[in-house]
Amino acid sequence: MKMAHTCYRVKDLVASKDFYQKAFGFEVAREKDYPESKFTLAYLSLPGDDYELELTYNYDSEGYDLGDGYGHIAIAVEDLEAVHASQKEQGFNVTELKQLPGDTNPRYFFVVDPDGYKIEVIRAK
Repeated sequence: MKMAHTCYRVKDLVASKDFYQKAFGFEVAREKDYPESKFTLAYLSLPGDDYELELTYNYDSEGYDLGDGYGHIAIAVEDLEAVHASQKEQGFNVTELKQLPGDTNPRYFFVVDPDGYKIEVIRAK
């Protein structure tokens, strides 16, 4: 067994795809529109990775409550500081670099997508 995908319901499919492409280099693996059922599915993946992020756009939705049970997804990057600087420069909603208790070096930060979903960006091991 292996994980296949994570689904986010999004308010604006174009804005969401744009964010994930610019912030992390995601590519649209496939997209399927179901007009009779009033929704579109877009599957995004990172180059060289077969795990997918499914963005579900429901035509008649005005947005979604995130709730308080959801946490975040995490993306590992080789150069944490460069990704942080790039995302900050692009005007994305990012936190400062953070470290775990007892650490002296930054290990992660969070960035928020257009729908309010948090993505933890971690230093690759």
